[in-house]
Amino acid sequence: MTLEAMQTPLDDEYSQWQLQPSQKNEDQILRQHLGMVKRIVRQLHHHASGCIGLDDMEQIGLVGLLEAVRRYGAMDDNFRFFASRRIRGAILDELRRRDWRPRQLRQQVHELNKVAKQLTKQLKRQPTEQELAATLKISQEACNRLLYAAQAEELYSLEQLFENENSSFDIESKDSAIQKLIDDDLLKNVLSQLPKREQLILDFYYQKELSLKEIAIVIGLSEARICQLHKQALKQMNMMIKSQL
Repeated sequence: MTLEAMQTPLDDEYSQWQLQPSQKNEDQILRQHLGMVKRIVRQLHHHASGCIGLDDMEQIGLVGLLEAVRRYGAMDDNFRFFASRRIRGAILDELRRRDWRPRQLRQQVHELNKVAKQLTKQLKRQPTEQELAATLKISQEACNRLLYAAQAEELYSLEQLFENENSSFDIESKDSAIQKLIDDDLLKNVLSQLPKREQLILDFYYQKELSLKEIAIVIGLSEARICQLHKQALKQMNMMIKSQL
């Protein structure tokens, strides 16, 4: 089922729903946020490596949106951010389950990270994508693909941290508002410690749901550089969250 099919009555797994008042509200909220699912799928399709089609990614994203609706409770202005995390997490979980990164690609990403660390130490700054490609002796296009793969792994790690943190509190679904506050406070804390440029990139990506290409146009950097900065910000967030758990 594609998202376009949602414009007609829901079928397949959704046809079994007995639309009581609360479930009718769910249906309405799902329809209102279909555009967000599409934009997030567009953001993540670079990471799929051909192992999953766009229609399937949209279906998985829709399931993530439904989970977000049921976990969040009363709707407010922060729902979009909460839902976007759930949608991305659902898609990344499925990519991981399908082993979207073959062994060779994992080795190449490991080498990329190793070289990036060495160049950072040597240059006393973050290396450019051109410097990374030259050191690895690969094309710019191949280097960009590795940067996307490395970014996806950091994003998946960040989602897993939040999932692990949630389970450690053993909070029942009726107390989802408490868990939301815990998540929000933790995120606000770590985001506030990032450089302003990285904060802006994350805001464009997660709040405004822009693709890396669109963010690159707005900020005036290459798409690969935005990908690199995004990965760097995610890595910093991972480290800061781990230190607080």
